[in-house]
Amino acid sequence: MKPFTKKLVLENGKEFPGYGFGSNRATVCELVFNTSMVGYQEIVSDPTYTDQIVVMTYPLMGNYGFTDEDNESKSSSIGGMVVRECCEAPSNFRYTKTLNEAFEEMDIPGISGVDTRMITRIIRNEGTQKAAIVDIAMPTEEAIALIRNTELRHDQVARVSCKKRWFSRTPNHKWDVVAIDCGIKYSFVRQLNSKGCNVTIVPFDSTTEDILAFNPDGIFISNGPGNPADVASISKVVEDLRGKLPIFGIGLGHQIIAATYGAKNNKMKFGHRGANHPVKYLANGKLEIVSQSHSYAIDENSLEGTSLDITHRNLLDNTIAGVESLRDKLFSVQYQPDCTPEASSTYLFDKFIKLMEENKHA
Repeated sequence: MKPFTKKLVLENGKEFPGYGFGSNRATVCELVFNTSMVGYQEIVSDPTYTDQIVVMTYPLMGNYGFTDEDNESKSSSIGGMVVRECCEAPSNFRYTKTLNEAFEEMDIPGISGVDTRMITRIIRNEGTQKAAIVDIAMPTEEAIALIRNTELRHDQVARVSCKKRWFSRTPNHKWDVVAIDCGIKYSFVRQLNSKGCNVTIVPFDSTTEDILAFNPDGIFISNGPGNPADVASISKVVEDLRGKLPIFGIGLGHQIIAATYGAKNNKMKFGHRGANHPVKYLANGKLEIVSQSHSYAIDENSLEGTSLDITHRNLLDNTIAGVESLRDKLFSVQYQPDCTPEASSTYLFDKFIKLMEENKHA
């Protein structure tokens, strides 16, 4: 048996020795779990996972490698990854790097060979907590002190948002959309392009005047990491533009829209992360199996008295997964619509297009 090289240490004092891969640096982040069976590259490159060590519940990761053009962002800001088994011989003619090689290149620490089932149960029972991936030689007491002395950051959106505006154009476009970048995934930009939208992606702290200068037909508020209370500036933009331009929010954008109306977003015990969450569309009773990656959920009681109506529910715990205001021409969903042409949730982009069309001819 090979000697262990790394260990995962939890804030509660439990430790799990294993084998390090990727970066050799130590890391302290929030520990969460994800139940997806595939899509590890999208998870690693999704800015929503900034400063989080992600435990993958599916036992084998890396079996189809990494493919450069499949990344969801230019760089990765995930805190680390915990897997049961890390495959070093991918079976995929498109792959350009192994999981280990990609993590080395992106400076992401990883650990394999640990009991991911037990770690997941700890998170489910005790909730998310801080954890560290450190060298096996570090004493447990020293690792716990490192964890407790490390403050989790609150500037995730500022770090992952673009620093200046950029464009994604499509031939013969019909609509001009401004996307507020809270940590936007490329797949959402591509989906908007496929619907005939030229997209201008702007930094998260853009003002209403900055946005209106592009003369948009609609506003898209993207997914992103962290606490929605840390990006209150975006709420000001929503307040200024709701009722004037159609607005569509996803993930963090959904939480920001709710906060704009005075609703509260509560920290969940262990959040929702995975591509297998059942969500019910209340308008027609249709069930969708969707991807989610969030730590906060709208407090339903705080919606009373607002003009927001609930449109979707997560059937695992009945949390709110979608809201809308017909009066103010806006809607949002907590989950991340699967951006492929045959996906069941792409109707949301069609709904956004319809709102822009109705607003233009109003």
